[in-house]
Amino acid sequence: MNATHDRSKKILNAIVQDYIQTAEPVSSKAIAVKYPMGLSPATIRNTMAELEEQGYLVQPHTSAGRVPTDKGFRLYIDGLGALDEPRNDQKELIRKSYETPANMESALMDTARALSILTNCAGLMFIPKRESFVIKRISMLPVDRTSIMAVFVSTRGLVQTRTVRLDAGASKLDLESIANYLNSIAGGLTMLELRAKIVEEMRNDKNLYDELLAGALRLGAMAAGGAADDGLYVEGKANIFDQPEFRADFERMKRLFATFEEKNLFLKILDKSVEESGIHIYLGSESLISEFEGLSFVTAPYARDGVTIGALGVVGPVRMNYARIIPLVDYTAGLLCKVFQ
Repeated sequence: MNATHDRSKKILNAIVQDYIQTAEPVSSKAIAVKYPMGLSPATIRNTMAELEEQGYLVQPHTSAGRVPTDKGFRLYIDGLGALDEPRNDQKELIRKSYETPANMESALMDTARALSILTNCAGLMFIPKRESFVIKRISMLPVDRTSIMAVFVSTRGLVQTRTVRLDAGASKLDLESIANYLNSIAGGLTMLELRAKIVEEMRNDKNLYDELLAGALRLGAMAAGGAADDGLYVEGKANIFDQPEFRADFERMKRLFATFEEKNLFLKILDKSVEESGIHIYLGSESLISEFEGLSFVTAPYARDGVTIGALGVVGPVRMNYARIIPLVDYTAGLLCKVFQ
């Protein structure tokens, strides 16, 4: 296809826009009626055939209209002009994620949920992995007679919490003194380094007669040991399963469900977003991950003091409404950067 040809580009854009709305193959007659261009259905049909030959459209059935390929969507996305500014109510829903969160991690999860609601896709939030979480401060807070909450604050302002179950005699422990001791050895360490440090301390003195030291190391080991998740939160997966292109295909839905259980696949996409600034759009076939066929990602990194600390975005069908979703993801990433200042 001659990509600069105005007629071909207009017809391709019209087909993409119609397919985004209907999820149905688009006919030349529909384009002629819905998108007046001063062209006859025959002319549109001939142009659609050319677009198909060049890989921008595909015809699912002989008698059906055409649907855009990932190549066609990429051309459409790269040529997007004016985008839809998020409405005030949409911005307010995102801002509410930070009004009364239990901690920053909860706020990030709520943000992913808000994105899923606003886009009808799945919201993604990637926060630094525990092993890259550099500790600035540790607090120990009583929850009840049998458990405490360990609060880890990173040098970048993120908060991780872990609830630790205690044995019957541990309720009398001096949590403030224990936290002070842990802070004396944990500052500047990652979670993994803290665990290694605690193991080393225990190994150096196998007969810990100091009750405070023994309690501190035991609690520190349990708290740091529980912090090994992948830092990825996915909210609103049901939004994708309910899309017509997936809902009507049981085998495809099963494969998609299995894909969502493999978080490492999503991390490959979000890791790329963390490495570069700005909005990133990954179409399934472009990701080189076969499991993502039919899906599209819109992601953006977020930063603290100019240093990227995570990424967010949405994943949905390739026919998602990019003109509306791109500004929502961009606004959310910008808001997070302000929150972390």
